[in-house]
Amino acid sequence: MKAAPRDSLERFKLARLIEELKGKRGRGTELISLYIPAGRQISDVMGMLKAERSTATNIKDRTTRHHVLDALTAVMQRLKLFRTTPPNGLVIFAGYVDTGVPGREEMEIHIIEPPERLNAYLYRCDSRFHTEIIEEMLAAKDAYALIVIDRSEAAIALLRGRSLEIVDELTSGVPGKHRAGGQSARRFERIIEQLAHEFYKRVGEHANKILLNVPDLKGIIVGGPGPTKEEFIKGDYLHYMLRDKVIAVVDIGYSGEAGVYELVRRSADILKDVEYFREKRVVQEFLEHVAKDTGLATYGVREVEDALIKGAVDTLLLSEAFEGSRVTAACSECGHRFTRWLVGPAAREGQLKCPRCGSASVEVVEKVDAAEYLVSLAESTGSRVEIISTGTEEGEELRRSFGGVAAMLRFRLQQ
Repeated sequence: MKAAPRDSLERFKLARLIEELKGKRGRGTELISLYIPAGRQISDVMGMLKAERSTATNIKDRTTRHHVLDALTAVMQRLKLFRTTPPNGLVIFAGYVDTGVPGREEMEIHIIEPPERLNAYLYRCDSRFHTEIIEEMLAAKDAYALIVIDRSEAAIALLRGRSLEIVDELTSGVPGKHRAGGQSARRFERIIEQLAHEFYKRVGEHANKILLNVPDLKGIIVGGPGPTKEEFIKGDYLHYMLRDKVIAVVDIGYSGEAGVYELVRRSADILKDVEYFREKRVVQEFLEHVAKDTGLATYGVREVEDALIKGAVDTLLLSEAFEGSRVTAACSECGHRFTRWLVGPAAREGQLKCPRCGSASVEVVEKVDAAEYLVSLAESTGSRVEIISTGTEEGEELRRSFGGVAAMLRFRLQQ
């Protein structure tokens, strides 16, 4: 099985960080967002920050002034560690973040090398972090179009990264090729052909309107039962720029929405490197181990943690929807320290009880993100990590039936 590209894991970590940063707020306009494009001189940026620090001394509110000056100083100290900007540029978020307790704001600083080359320069001091540029970089870009057509209906879908979306469906009203009473066969055939032509033209207009506005469209696959798909392609109903992107014409048994999903399955070899198919194969391999009871699959956060600690995990499967934390707590009554997993919508720290004395008087002394903890364990033992979306049936089953975390093993674990 092909391992997930390293950058997919890094993108997963970055996406989680950005989602977290989006929810943070400052007491006032004191959170700094700094985007430094590739090739920009660090000395130029330092000069700008010194000027901003000088201006910040005039802020009237004492606390805001203190927070802004501290944040600017922290950014400048970090920049001193760089002689030049990294190949993709540099992004820094810094400032005192509201903790929900008045007067208890906490300084945070995050230094990020963006996943793509950064060309824009941006400095903002605001009540929130400006994450939009990185969010745009993280969005799936490469897209493939699927057009399914026969004489009765058509569907247009977009496959982008790990997401499949049906964006348009049309029906034709073209009658079947049976004899109509009182009409000659030849005349009736001409009417049918004219109606089919009008339907193809309408499908082409819809496809042109949708697909010409997809900037990263890499290819188009056309499918359908019978000769309709060839008639559509040869009839010049598609814009010439789209016709040049048709990479395959596939014979399938269904039309409409059902035809889209059949076309996706039939196109797996054509699009084998698209993320959508790669992750489907990974989850299918895991499900096969479960179905055959090979002993080389496990699931559930505690079971997977145990397998990781024992070095038994070949591949960790982690749903992008998996959320939770792993906490270490101490009992105020007996002093016992223990760890607990808090995953799922019902898990709350207030439910913690000491396993030794049963007291609910416990204090959380350490809390780590559950996904990051499992990924860290996997990396320390040389396990591969596959981040699975919920955009496929298999990905949704991983989330729903297996709690969003599972693993394929290198060897069987003794019971």
